[in-house]
Amino acid sequence: MINPIEGLGLFTQQTDGASGDNVISKALGAVANVAGTAVAGPGFGEIMGSMASDAVKSLKGGETASIAGIQGKANTREVVDAVMEAEQTLKTATAFRDKIVAAYLDVTKMQI
Repeated sequence: MINPIEGLGLFTQQTDGASGDNVISKALGAVANVAGTAVAGPGFGEIMGSMASDAVKSLKGGETASIAGIQGKANTREVVDAVMEAEQTLKTATAFRDKIVAAYLDVTKMQI
């Protein structure tokens, strides 16, 4: 924990009133506790894999809905919704791919 500068007397006058504890010391202690604990989450590769599988699932759903519509098993609204969702997914994946390619090209242009 970071100790307050005691010679200046700036931090000893700010208390929370009820218990008389130093407000700054409490805040710094909370920040130190938060900084000391790392949150373990999914990695970049896992997120990218999940995104790709969701995109494929959406595209397959659009194809399935189209076939069901042709066979008369699905109404027009369901087919249109599924196809539009698949189209949006494809546009997002294409834009994402373009950004990755542009970033790769920028990295390859850097001088070492």
